This record gives sequence, C-alpha cells and structure tokens, in this order.
Amino acid sequence: MKESLCTAVGIVGAMIAKVYGGWDAALTTLVIFMIIDYVTGFAVAAFFHKSQKSENGALDSKAGFKGLCKKGVIMLIVLMACRLDIVIGSSFIKDAAVIGFITNETISIIENAAAMGVPIPEVLMQAIDILRKKGDGGNDDNKDAADTE
Repeated sequence: MKESLCTAVGIVGAMIAKVYGGWDAALTTLVIFMIIDYVTGFAVAAFFHKSQKSENGALDSKAGFKGLCKKGVIMLIVLMACRLDIVIGSSFIKDAAVIGFITNETISIIENAAAMGVPIPEVLMQAIDILRKKGDGGNDDNKDAADTE
C-alpha cells in the first residue's frame, strides 16, 4: 500500500512538473511563500482576531476558501505563463509572472506579521503602502493627469 501511494504521488508530481515546463527554484519559492502567507493569515485571524478578510477579524471559512481559490488561480496563471513560454521558446514570461506573485506574497506576509505585532521597519511599511496604492491606481498624480486630458 505504501509503495502504491508513493508511486501515485510521484507520478502526479512528475506530471505537474512536466506541465509547468520543469520544476525550478522560482516555483518552489512561490509555493513556499504561498504556504507561509496562508499560515500567517490563518494565525492573524485565529489567534489575533485582526483579519481584514472578515467582519469581526476572526476566522471565517468563506474567507479561507477564497484565499485558497486565489492561490489556485495564481498557479493557473503561472501555468499559462509557462505554456506561453513553451510556445514562443522563451522563459521570461513565466519568470516575470512568478517574480510578480512572489513579490505579492511577500507583501502579504509582511502585512500579516505587522498585524501580529511583529515590529516592521517604518520605511518598509511605507514602501508597501506606495506599492499598494500604485497597484490600486490610487496615485493622485495620475488622476490629475487623466482629468486634464
């Protein structure tokens, strides 16, 4: 039984690696960061009751499921980037997608750590705020420029 289970897991793992064009350090890092983000987000909600994903800040199965769905979609987007790279014979689309998602996971992990009371340098929190505002299109300079055009 044990050998059959190990064989099945090995076959599934090999198929996943094949579909992603090979499993490399970047994909491993992304998966590790996704797990850390999920665990720290769970801790923020379960133990600190400071989650921004639920009304009362506590655990919410719906919010947890949404988080897992988002991480699944991230992996699907990375898969699409891998397949595009295979079609055009490059590796930069996958690398760019993975690096972008690793950056996003890193920001979320730092935010979770801050919610737990881990001291985060102010300059780092300011950088995260700037990145978040740019991602949301909340830069006031861009709004003024768009209004005048």
